[in-house]
Amino acid sequence: MSAAANAIREDGAGSAPAAPPAKKSGKLIYVIAVLALAAAAGGGFWYFTQGAAAHAEHGKTAADAAQVKGKVPAIYLPLQPAFVVNLEDTEALRYLQVDLEVMARDPKAIEDAKTHMPRIRNSLLLLFGQQHAFDLSTRQGKETLQAKALAEIQRVLKEETGSPGIEAVYFSSFVIQ
Repeated sequence: MSAAANAIREDGAGSAPAAPPAKKSGKLIYVIAVLALAAAAGGGFWYFTQGAAAHAEHGKTAADAAQVKGKVPAIYLPLQPAFVVNLEDTEALRYLQVDLEVMARDPKAIEDAKTHMPRIRNSLLLLFGQQHAFDLSTRQGKETLQAKALAEIQRVLKEETGSPGIEAVYFSSFVIQ
């Protein structure tokens, strides 16, 4: 280094200029933090006043949506155990194994079906035993059997309770062998 630079260091009077005060950068950080907090508070306010209603409408359950549309949620009752019957085929010994579930929207209808399950199962076994494998090999044949099963269940419940109660029958398993 030069002698002049050493002289400045030794007497301290001509020292290098100090760094700018940190106050300005501290103020800038403070202003940014206040703006971020204000934005967060504004977003929170909007969410809890406007967005929560929209979010709640979007997040409704299927049951809530069904009730809004005027429908009560469906209640399903599996008919256990599976139905196994000999089919009415003359050329070969054929079996049908089918699992059913019934659907109603009234809990009383489900309770009525449970109460009268022995009679319902008997009627369905007789119905299934009258079928032919060839007729059940198509979708149309299965849908026809489904409609007949519903009619049979509704007939039994109407005779026993005065109300058909059950709205639909669904196959959850369907095997012909």
